[in-house]
Amino acid sequence: MPTIKSDPLYQLLRDEQVDAFNKEVAAGAIVDLADADLRNVHLQGADLRRANLRGAYLRGANLKGCDLSEADLTGASIHEAHISGCLFPANISATEIRLSHEFGTRMRVNI
Repeated sequence: MPTIKSDPLYQLLRDEQVDAFNKEVAAGAIVDLADADLRNVHLQGADLRRANLRGAYLRGANLKGCDLSEADLTGASIHEAHISGCLFPANISATEIRLSHEFGTRMRVNI
């Protein structure tokens, strides 16, 4: 179930303060956004490469150009998200991405 978190990094993203978020990540902050409610949040430019997005709800989020290549997207949903130029992990099939984007299914990761 998507959750509104009290985590400072989560709050930076919810407030669309991507530069401040990236500064924290560059300083070594661990990005744990498991089960996070990120509906309609502008995430373009956010450093989510190694983020834990397990079970995250990203409906309508702007992920344009985001590098998610090492992110954990197990069970995440990207229904109607803006994903052009987004780099997804190699362990998620194009079919899983398409189904999640079109129908809101939770993505399954190939192990």
